This record gives sequence, C-alpha cells and structure tokens, in this order.
Amino acid sequence: RQRTGVGCKRGAPRRCAHDSTQPQEGPAIASNPNPLELTAGPLRLALRADLGACIAGLWHGDLPVLRSTEAAELTSSRLSACYPLAPYSNRLGFRRFRWLGRDHTTQPNFDDNPHSVHGVAWQRPWQVVEQTTSRAVLAYDHTADAHWPFAFALRQVVELTPESLTLSLHITNHADVAQPVGLGWHPYFPKRSRSRLHIELTDRWESDASGLPTRKLPQSGIDADIAHLEFDHCFEGWRGEAKIRDEKLRLGLRSSLPYLVVFTPETKPYYCVEPVSHVPNAVHMSDPAAHGLRDLA
Repeated sequence: RQRTGVGCKRGAPRRCAHDSTQPQEGPAIASNPNPLELTAGPLRLALRADLGACIAGLWHGDLPVLRSTEAAELTSSRLSACYPLAPYSNRLGFRRFRWLGRDHTTQPNFDDNPHSVHGVAWQRPWQVVEQTTSRAVLAYDHTADAHWPFAFALRQVVELTPESLTLSLHITNHADVAQPVGLGWHPYFPKRSRSRLHIELTDRWESDASGLPTRKLPQSGIDADIAHLEFDHCFEGWRGEAKIRDEKLRLGLRSSLPYLVVFTPETKPYYCVEPVSHVPNAVHMSDPAAHGLRDLA
C-alpha cells in the first residue's frame, strides 16, 4: 500500500491551460465516459474510471489546483490532472526484462519511445466499487498479457476533504510467482506566475540519451521558480514533503513513497512532481530492491 496527498490554500480565481494534443497511447481501450465528481467544501474533483482511473480535474472554487479538464471533455489519461502508475513507474528499458530466470517483453505504449512507460494501469478501464460525495474506490484486475506478463489487482482510494486530496494505492499479486512491483502517481501542476518548488532531498539520477538513469549525483535540494528549472530526473533522499506555490495557491504534497520524479518542460504549460516507489528502470539494475523495486510474493 502506498499513500500520497495534497493540501491547498488559495487566493483569487484563475483558469489554467492544458494540452490540446491527442497523444498516441497503447493499447486502445473502449471509452465509456461516466464521470464521477467528489466535493468537499470549496474543492471539486472529477474522475474518469474508464481512462485509467485518472483525475480529470481538481478545482478550488473555479481555480484549477492541478491541470484540469472537465471530465466529459477528457479524451486521454495522458491529458489528465493525475493518473496512477502501476506495476512500475517511468521507463522500463527497451521493453524487455529478465525476472526469476525468465526473459519477458512489454509493448510500445508511449508514442515512439523505445521504452515502455508508466506501467499498464493508466491505459486500462477501471471499475467503481464504492462512491460517496467525497470518497471513491476504484479497482482494476489485470490478466497477464503482452504489456505485462503477471496478473495483479489494484485498488485506488480517493478521499477529498475541504482542504485536501488523499490518494492510496493497493496492489495484490495474482500470479503464481513473485513479480516485480512499483507504484506511483503522475500529477500535473499548471504553470502560473511565480510557480515555485521547495523540496528537501540529497541526490539526483542523471540519464543517458534514451532517458534511462545511469549514475547518481549529489543534489542539494530544490528551491527555485519553475521558470529556472530544467529537470526530467528522479531524486533520492526525499523526506516525503514538497512545497508548491504560485501567485494563486500554496500546496503541501506529502507521500509515503521514497523517490520523487520532477519534470519541468520549458515549452509546456505544466510541470510534474511525481511520488514514486522506485528508480526508473530499477528492474535492470544489479540490485533492483536497493533501488525501490519490490519482489511481491
């Protein structure tokens, strides 16, 4: 079980832009848009179970807290506010890995990327198993296929209060052997004037030209405006808290997960602060467990 949450305070309203490009994803799924809405005080959350159990949008009044789209208008989890990452996060190198003496492959699922990215759960339809005005539980049962060779079950609990959003993710191995498991979330925050990050951490993973981590270097925390950052990195030594603010909002992000991916694309109207349980491509490292990957019985 892994858990993360965001708390917020706000100023005056302002809307945010979002990506209008339809990305290519795989495998294709039949969409059955039955959006869910949760409310608590000034917070409103829209969910799309059919699009990878993603959060379509989170608003404080009419101000987007995350990159937000009305649920009925969302066409892809990749354009959403946040989606769960399972059974691994970030890149799985060159769509192949060896586990318990056997070779396995995965499939393309992220444009022309040479790696598989973010697991399978974000591209599959989930089921709503519980719902109240401020809480929902969604479930996904995976049967072994070409995208992931082991069966598993997921439950995501989404809980809203007047001041916070809390997400919990639970995974159960349904295969007849142990499988490698990692979890995480991929939230998108809108860039606004004076968007700024403050995160205490100790190390940064540098990557090769294909995006796979190669070496760990010291990193004396992050405390800067987003406009001055050029990150697409995984970080270690994170204490589970991040402070995010701009001219409209102050957010506190807290998570039980030990790693953090920060992505600050210069040309996009968003940035990402992603709690994850392992280093990208940990399954290919000499000691996957030492880099966060779980050997789940």
